[in-house]
Formats: sequence, C-alpha cells, structure tokens
Amino acid sequence: MLIAQITDLHIRMPGQKAYRVVETDQYLPPAVVALNALDPTPDLVMISGDLTDFGRPAEYAHLRAMLQSLRMPYFLLPGNHDARDGLRDAFPDHAYLSEAGEFLQYTVEEHPLRLIVLDTVVPMQSHGSLCAQRLNWLADRLAEQPGRPTAIVMHHPPFATGIEHMDAIGLLAGAPELEALVSRYANIERILCGHLHRTIFRRFGGTIASTCPSPAHQVALDLRVGGPSAFVMEPPAFHLHHYLDGSLNTHHAYIGDYPGPYPFHEDGGLIDE
Repeated sequence: MLIAQITDLHIRMPGQKAYRVVETDQYLPPAVVALNALDPTPDLVMISGDLTDFGRPAEYAHLRAMLQSLRMPYFLLPGNHDARDGLRDAFPDHAYLSEAGEFLQYTVEEHPLRLIVLDTVVPMQSHGSLCAQRLNWLADRLAEQPGRPTAIVMHHPPFATGIEHMDAIGLLAGAPELEALVSRYANIERILCGHLHRTIFRRFGGTIASTCPSPAHQVALDLRVGGPSAFVMEPPAFHLHHYLDGSLNTHHAYIGDYPGPYPFHEDGGLIDE
C-alpha cells in the first residue's frame, strides 16, 4: 500500500500572496503533476490540513478545481487555517465529511493499513486540542480492530518540536491522554501530522509520530530560544508512506525537475571516470 501525504497548502486566490511572498496556488499544480507521475501510483493521497489560508468559500472552490486532475482518491482533514463548514460545503461528494458530525473524524477501511483521522481544530485559534469527546471517539475506533495495522492522521503534532513559535500553537491539550491511549495498542504504525511545514520524527506512545513538509513554503529550521516566527522557500516536498512487509517506510520526496537519474554502474561495474 502506498500513501502520499501532502499538507499545509494554504491556498489563496490567483495573484494573491500569502505573507506578501508566496503565491501558494502556484505550488499545488506541480505537486499534483509529481503525484500523478509516481510509479507505482499511490493508493490514496492524504491532505493533512491547512488546505486554504483563510477558510473562504472561494479558496475551497479554487482548491477543488486544482485537485480534480489527481488520478487517485484523496482524503481531506482540516487544519487551524480551515473552516469545517466551508470544507464540507466545497466537497459534498466526500461523504465522510458530511457524515462525521461536529468534528471531521473518520476512518479509511479499504486498504491493508487502516487510517484513523482525528480533528484537532479549535475554531478561530491557531493551536490544536483533543477534547474528551474526540479522544473517546478514537478510543472506540481503536477498540474495534485492536490487531489491525493502523495509522492515525491529524494536523497538529502531539509533541514539542523545538521550533518555539510553532510549539506555542501546537497541540496544547490532549497530548498526554493521546499518548497514554496510543501506548496501549502495538498495532499503531505511525501518527502522521502536518502543521510544521517540515519533516520531523519522534517516538510517541510506543510508535513514531511525524510531520510533513509543504508543497509551498517551509517553516524555518530555528531551534533557538526566542527564535522568530519565520518561513523559508526551501524546495517543496511531500511524504510517501510505503506499507511494506507489515511495516511503514516513509520517504521524503521533493517536487520539481532535477537532473538525473544517473546510473551507478556500467558494463557490470561501478563507474570510475
């Protein structure tokens, strides 16, 4: 099974720049081209939040139009820049959104690796939270199939990253309870997150939690105490999660055209010239 993860698209309207710098809608089409070119083709694309920059209906409509050329199914979850109702309204054919209830939480059951999607959004706030209702929902889903390989997907990572300004708007409630719950299940392969615009891995509750880069701008790698809130235009990228032989491998994949591939060997030997 192959899962492509893209995140933090922050889509704005054509000609508009996020933070006066990034025309975010210009970065999604190359990401779609890169995903469509993958061989083997991913079974699905998981888009893990901050789909738009302000949660406006026009932004969601623009996002939907750009995603139409994806050749594989895709699943959506909200981030702190999103609006649940706007997301539902823009994607009425994504039944899992309209059936989810107050929180946009659901499972994807059709593949060898089960996906459980958690909603960490606090409306009109940048930080995330997992309240008792959301945690109880997760506990019920995990108890349904305690032996089945599973990944949990959420926007805000449940751990401190060392990037101070992002940790200040991280998952500020529910992380200890989530870790205690996850630690009871050996079948949880990974917790896949967005929000950080960077690749980060950490052990959490006996499994591995990770964050994914953006196809647009990346959060600056600054681990200083009091480091400023800033972003950089590092190469756009995504994650490719390959469920293979009962385990999940993650590959960091860049978006764009680069020289190569070049061979290592020629005429049966290592090239030495």
